[in-house]
This record gives sequence, structure tokens and C-alpha cells, in this order.
Amino acid sequence: KKKTVSFSSMPNDRKINSTAACISLMLEGCELKKVRSNSRMYSRFFVLDADMRSVRWEPSKKDSEKAKIEIKSVKEVRVGKKTPVLRSNGLSDQFPDECAFSIIYGDNYESLDLVASSADVVSAWVMGLRYLVSYGKHSPEAPGTGHPSLRTSWISSVFDLADLEKSGRIPVSRAVQLIKALNPGMKTSTIELKFKELQKASERAGTEVACDLFVEAYCELCTRPEIFFLLVQFSSNKEYLGVKDLLMFLEVEQGMEGVTEEKCLEIVSKYEPSKEGREKGYLAIDGFTRYLLSADCSIFDPQHRKVCQDMAQPLSHYYISSAHSACLLEDNFWGRSDISGYISALGLGCRSIELVLWDGPEGEPVVYTSPSAASCVPFRAVVGLIDQHAFTASAYPLILCLVVRCSAAQQRLAAQCLRKTLGEKLYLEPPNPVASYLPSPEELKGRILIKGKKLPPTCEDSEGEVSDEEEGWELARRLGQEDREAPEGGGLRRVRLSRELSELVSLCQAVPFQDFESSRRGQRYWEMCSFSEVEAGRFANECPAELVSYNKRFLSRVYPSPMRIDASNMNPQDFWKCGCQMVAMNYQTPGLMMDLNAGWFRQNGACGYVLRPAIMREEVSYFSANAKDSLPGVPAQLLHLKVISGQNLPKPKGSGAKGEVVEPYVCAEIHGIPADCAEHRTKTALQSGDNPIFDESLEFQINLPELAVLRFVVLDDDYIGDEFIAQYTIPFECLQPGYRHVPLQSLAGEPLPHATLFVHVAITDRRGGGKGHRRGLAGRRGRRVREYTSTKATGIKAIDEVFRTATQPLREATDLRENVQNALVSFKELCGLTPAANMKQCILTVSTWLLHSDSAPSVTLNLAEQYPPMEAQGPIPDLLRKVLTAYETMIQTSRTLIESADAVYGKLIQAQQAGMDFHKELHRIETKEGLRGRKLQKALESFAWNITVLKGQADLLKHAKAEALDNLWQIHNAGQSCGIGRNGSASPEPSRLPAPLEPIPE
Repeated sequence: KKKTVSFSSMPNDRKINSTAACISLMLEGCELKKVRSNSRMYSRFFVLDADMRSVRWEPSKKDSEKAKIEIKSVKEVRVGKKTPVLRSNGLSDQFPDECAFSIIYGDNYESLDLVASSADVVSAWVMGLRYLVSYGKHSPEAPGTGHPSLRTSWISSVFDLADLEKSGRIPVSRAVQLIKALNPGMKTSTIELKFKELQKASERAGTEVACDLFVEAYCELCTRPEIFFLLVQFSSNKEYLGVKDLLMFLEVEQGMEGVTEEKCLEIVSKYEPSKEGREKGYLAIDGFTRYLLSADCSIFDPQHRKVCQDMAQPLSHYYISSAHSACLLEDNFWGRSDISGYISALGLGCRSIELVLWDGPEGEPVVYTSPSAASCVPFRAVVGLIDQHAFTASAYPLILCLVVRCSAAQQRLAAQCLRKTLGEKLYLEPPNPVASYLPSPEELKGRILIKGKKLPPTCEDSEGEVSDEEEGWELARRLGQEDREAPEGGGLRRVRLSRELSELVSLCQAVPFQDFESSRRGQRYWEMCSFSEVEAGRFANECPAELVSYNKRFLSRVYPSPMRIDASNMNPQDFWKCGCQMVAMNYQTPGLMMDLNAGWFRQNGACGYVLRPAIMREEVSYFSANAKDSLPGVPAQLLHLKVISGQNLPKPKGSGAKGEVVEPYVCAEIHGIPADCAEHRTKTALQSGDNPIFDESLEFQINLPELAVLRFVVLDDDYIGDEFIAQYTIPFECLQPGYRHVPLQSLAGEPLPHATLFVHVAITDRRGGGKGHRRGLAGRRGRRVREYTSTKATGIKAIDEVFRTATQPLREATDLRENVQNALVSFKELCGLTPAANMKQCILTVSTWLLHSDSAPSVTLNLAEQYPPMEAQGPIPDLLRKVLTAYETMIQTSRTLIESADAVYGKLIQAQQAGMDFHKELHRIETKEGLRGRKLQKALESFAWNITVLKGQADLLKHAKAEALDNLWQIHNAGQSCGIGRNGSASPEPSRLPAPLEPIPE
């Protein structure tokens, strides 16, 4: 009979909640597939001997004494496809990574490669084997016997406190409330069912429970196997983490820098529930679970919770959180105007609000988006509210976009109201005529800017005519409220504007857009254009590079199409990718688009301003918003996302017709430039209750990380009506590597209490996620042609000669980086790790092999040298020889990179600066060379491409050198901590950060 184990939390299923339970499963045995080197798989029954000294399998052609592996000969247990046999092409698609594991054993480091029916079975065998490998020499206690654990003692002490009568029993209702208090989010019905089940099994039915039954119920209900497995992995296979274990977990897996033992003790004292654990510095499973669920371990990088970007750039260099129709709570046509909409938008950090002014019935202007709204809001009340709440969520400037639909007389009242109410906050200084760019958000802190029309300087009257944009008129026309005829010939409408209102406009003067060439030649930096969604969409598709270039200097605002009568939202990413700063959103309409907007603006302390990528700000740079591949000079990154489990998932709101069971799956979506947009989903967790296990790995390539957003969506596969369960949206730049909980939110963006996803994040080119390599991560083998980035001909001889000098340095820079990358991937793969692992993990893995053997070959790291060699004394097995060779190659390529990088970097920057010297003279040279039309456009594009490539490749090389130096520090640090280093200094710096990079001139 096949034996399997489930990590499901369904009441009748067996649950692994201790090492003893894993060993029990192994003693019973189960069927696994044995993979041979010819890629063929055979089903065999594997079982742990009763004396727990060997693992056997049957049937086998070998005699029973040979069809076994002794525990003492096991060097390592690897999870996933981490050996050459499991990585071979013939097998890579036949089973998921989570269902494979390998036992490395014997003096020759042979591998027994196995495939289980589920990730749960793998976890149980790996956990049990790792325990036995550590304690095999000290005969582990049989399951269910021995001294009470730290955890059992603590749970018993909790029971004793609740046992007010000191009778040794407490009422079931009190026991249920106690467990619920210790594990918020767990359903009362689940706890009651568990007590009934245990009472029935022990034939102790009644209204009270004894201490042993309470402890058993708590352990079964409150142990998350995936976290227990993680704890055992890092805890020297005990049932708690010591201070050194915790430090290793935080450094190696969570990518934290500068962690000290004092910091670890702080974590223990904050999260460990047992007094004994806190006193001894032990973090047991309950404390570890609490820590992983806490804000201290959030997926969102805490650095981004406060303003962390440079706020001294021109205003046009930022994305600005913008609202459209903020006062409407429902939709554009039948919505009800309500003043609380403004409070909500401002509270979310919105920094641009639209106010449409209409003539009010009592001689004072009112605000609403259409004359048919059920009620209107007096303009005076809205301004008072803005004065009160403008800077509660953010100190940075607020832009009021005035769309004037009222008479000149009421405009005067509106202007007086703004001056009187906002006072000193109102920014009225005229633009600096000698400046080229707008002031920065830092300079404009605490100020309110008015965006609107301005009377021409030639107008000396108290009011005059100005051109008007289409925004708002189409809406009025659909409602039959249009009272002005469009001018003949389809020109711009004219409207009357009062001088008082005109004088309030300074840095955000609204002007009509003609074309990009006219703007380049004649638009002043304080003038800005508004585009309808349709018009902006056309530019984004037909001339994205020109739109990006336009937005480097000028502000642009994109407003929703009037056809969106349901107040639905456009996709802000369509316009952010072209640099449009203000994409006006209907804040009152929840859904995907609002999730993207809300998630995006969290990344800079939710202050409403996000600095745009450098490639979209620099005066000379090449960027195509619709690129289908990686961008010149921007390193593509790989996101490895493992969705492990879900906790306390609610039912979909519209699913009242079905029972309690939810069958969830998770969609992970990347939103960004077209080359990055992708979506992957997990399998459905069937009959899983509120706490499903997914255990599935997803992978995304990100070409422009600074514009990418990751969105998790949890959906119900067994829905009637609504399938949506929860979501969470986070900018890629805010992701923290390692094991993290995702705090799920409702469709409206409100937190769902205790509802989380447990995930593992690894990002290439990040500390903690390590530096990955595309070839290795994708698992492609064999030779590939190395691709070199090159410059493009502009057609201007003098300029092309300058850029030609960079051809050789560009090749050298690529070779230096890629040689190190290839060597790193080979070394990591031979260590049985993914390319996303870091160097510390590699050294610790090698040391583990050497320490788990009586006849271990002597291998040491000579830490006295700057580039520490790994030296072997005496004969060593073939696998270890390959590891040493790969390590030597990695050290040599790193040395070449470190010693050559500065010279190559200097050549690249020299060529870039020589190219930039031509920039100011570019138009004169073009005229002299007779370039015009398409040839001129091509020359300008090629020039921008070359500058971007040279700066980008120099930047990449500088980063690669810093990373290589960091790897050397990790080798030194790991060599000392694991005992294979010699001749090292007594205590290396605890957290050597890479040397700061010299800024590369823009």
C-alpha cells in the first residue's frame, strides 16, 4: 500500500508538526520514483530501518544489503532539481521542482535522485533525513518519548494559567478561546472540531479538556509545516533556532546586512512566547512563526515606508499621484457628489486634484463633474477642506487643476476664496525666466499650485478670452447642457476668464498642445498640456520616444475618456512608460487599475511623488517605451517567486450560495513596459480549507525594474458569482528577498485581517537573492553566442569616430562581467544551489559536506590571501575536485574583473564624455552635414543610443566590481564562521558594504 503524508489543514488529514512525525512517516515507508543517470525513472518503496541507521528500497536487483544507504554516509540532502541527473533535459519538464530531492552520500559523493508524489512527502523525508544526519551518531529519541520540549512546557504553562480552579481541566469553550487568542484569524469552528476529534479518539468526551489534550490540539492546529520545515533547515536540526542559527537565517536567506547577535536577541525577546526561550536566547516554532508574520519581516522594504528618493529634481522628473472627479463616490453620471471623496484622496497621498467649477444657484461657484449630479458641493466648502487636509499625508506640493465652467463674476469669487482660505500656502511667485526646468518638490514643500488658463500679457482688461480644452465639454454635451457652439472650422473653443483667477496661475499654466516640434521650439517650462486618454494613447503607440523626450522638461496630464461613463479607470502604466507625470484616476472606482496606482505610489513614503527612472530623465538618453526586449545599459533582472501557502483566506464576497470550502489559486502579474508584462498562476489547492499549500515556483524576467509592479491576486476556482478573494500590489523596487508574508487586501484596497500569502522571493543582482545568470536560471545548457552591445552610426563622421573608440572597451566590459557570471553559475550548480544563491551559502554548503563525514578530505580556505584559494590535502573525490576547479575559475575571473574594471570603465566614460561634447553643437553640425527628415531623426536616435549604451555599460561594470568585492568578503566571512578558513583575521568586519559608486555624469 502506498503511504503518503499531507500538509493540508483539513481535520481528518495527517499533519507533520514535528521532526518525530517525519521520522514516523519514514519508518512506515512510502513509494518514491528513483531516477537513474539514463533519465529513466523506477517506482520503489523506500523505508527507514527500525534502528534508524539506514534507508532501504525494494524491489531491487541488488541484494538487500546493497539496496540501502547508511545515514552516517549521507553528506547532504538537496531539495529540487539540484544534481546533473535531475537537471538533464530529458527530465526537466516531467515533474515540478518541488517534488524532487537528492541524497548525496559516500566518499565519492554519489547522488540518489528521487521524485515524490507531492512536495509534502519531499518535505517530510528531507526534514527527517537532515535530523538523522545531524543526530545519527547520538541515537535520536524515538518519536513520542523523552523530555518535554520548550514548546510543550510553554503551552502547558498557558493551560495552567487558564486552569483557574486548579483541577487539571478547563472547559472546552475556554480552551477554544485560548487557542483563538494565541492564533488570531483561526475560525472557532475549526478549533471546536479539532477538540471533538481528539476527545473521540482518546475516548474522553465531555465539556472539559485536560492539559495533554490541549497541548495536542494546539500543536496540530497551530503548527505550520512549511515554517517548521524552514526552522529545522536552519536550526542545526533542533526544534528551535539559537542566536547563531537565527543570525545565519537572517544573513543567508533574508539578505539582511549588518546583523548582530544583539539584534537576534532583540528578535527572540520580542517574539518568543516562552519565558525559558527568551532567557536562553531560543526562538521556537511559535516565536519563529510570529516573527515571520510580523511587520519586521514584511515583503515591503521598510526603507520605502518613508521618503527615500531624491526630492531635489525638477517637478517634471516625478510621477505625481493624481485624481479625477475625486468628489464622486459612485460614477460620473449618476454618482453623488460628496465632500468625503476629497478627504479620502488626500489621505492616500494624492497630490493633484481636479476641481470643475460651475455657476452655483446662490451666486457662488459649486463643484461637481456634471450638472445632473444629485447634489453639488459649494466651492468654498471644498477649498476649506483642502486647506485642512492638503498636507496631512504628504508635505510635498499639491496641484489644484481648475476646469472653469462658471461665469467671470463667479470666477472672481472663487479666486477670492482661494486667496483668503489658502493664504501663504498658495504659490504665486512668477516663473524664473532664466531657469530651464521647474522647481523641485523639496523647494515647493507645503505649497499649493493652481493649474489653469492664464490671460495673455497683452490683455489689460479685468477679463478676457482664452482657448479652452475639450475636457468636460463632451460630458456636458451628452447631458444636453452644452450652451456654447463650437467655433466654425473645428478650432479651439474660447471662454471668458477673469484676471483674478488668471493671476493665481504660475508654474502650471495650461496651454493647448500642437505638436512635439512646436513644443520643443516654443513651449516654456512652466507651461503644461492635458491630453485625453485617447490622444495620449495614440502618441504612446505611434511616437513613444518623442513623448518620453517631451516629458523630460514639461509636465503632462492625462485624463480619462468621457466615454467611461461608469467611472472606470485607464491603465496608468500605459502612460507612465512614456513619462507622463499626472495620470488622473477615478479614486472612487476599485479594481486592477486603482491597485496599480495605489501600489505604485507606496514606494516613496506614500508622499504622492515617485522619481522617474534615470533613463527617462537624462537629457540625452535612448528609451523606447514599447521595447520588446532588454534596454541598453539597464541590466535585466530575474524574479524567482515561490508561492508557498495562504493563511486565513476569506470567502469571495459574492459566493453566498456555496459552502465553507474555498478552492483558491494565486495569480502573480507583472505590470510595466510591454517587454515585462506577464502573468503566471499556481495550481488550484483543492479542499484545502482556509490555509492552502501551493508550493509552486514562478519566474519572471524584468527588463526595466524601476517601472515594474508585482500584483498578487488570489482567486477561487470553485466560485459561484464572484471569484475574487484578495490582492496585494507592490512596486518591484520595494520587494525584500527571502521568506516573506504578503498582507492581502480587499478589492477596495483595505487590509484583510490575518489574511496572508507566504512566499519566497529571490531577485538576481540583489544581496540576499544573489546574482543570477540568465542561462543558468533558465536551465539552458550548451554553448551560446555571446551578445555584445555596440554603438550605432550617426552618419556624422567626426561623431562616429569618437564612438568607434569605444568598440573594444565595450567588448572587454561584457567579457569581464559574463566570464564572472558563467563561473559563478557553474560553481553554484556544482554546490547544488540555484544561481540565485549567494556566496556565503556556497561556502557553508561545501563545509557541510566536509563536516558530515568521518573520512572527510581536508579542504581549507587560505584567508590570508586577498583572493582566498581553496586548497585540498590528499586525494579527493571527483565531485569535490570539480567544485574546487569551479571555485578556482570563479576566483580568477573575479580577480581579472576587479583588477581591470577601472581602466575599462575609464575608457567608456572618456568616450561618453567626448560624445557629450558634441551635444551642444549637434544642431549646427546636422545643418552643416545637410541632415533632415528621417535621416536627421535617425542620427539623433543613434546619438542618444550611443550615450545611453556607454553610460549604462560603464555603470554595469562598476556594479559588477562592487559585487565581486562583496563575494570575496562573503567567502572570508563564511570561511571563518564554518571552520574551514585558516590564517584569517580574528574578526572580519561584521557588515562590509560595497564601496559607494562614483556617480556617472548625466
